[in-house]
Amino acid sequence: MELDEFRQSLGDDAPPPGLSPALRALWHDARGNWASAHELAQSDSSRAAAWVHAYLHRKEGDAGNAAYWYRRAGRLMSHDSLEAEWENIAYALLADPHEER
Repeated sequence: MELDEFRQSLGDDAPPPGLSPALRALWHDARGNWASAHELAQSDSSRAAAWVHAYLHRKEGDAGNAAYWYRRAGRLMSHDSLEAEWENIAYALLADPHEER
């Protein structure tokens, strides 16, 4: 799936089938459902989910918790806009299946 297709799916009632928990979390976040996004990210132990989890806590304004999850994801804390970070994460996870691990 390409990023444009993923964005278009945001108008649907449910995320596209076959998405990882990390991508489903991003999908719910983009639709304004932070709680569902957080639950999905928290339920998965992959580095990809940790990256999304970090983003979600950064969005929430909890820098300390975000820093912990960035470390778990093996990533530096982002200083991009939230919109740019969301797009970077989605692009990376859609483009490279190895990012999902």
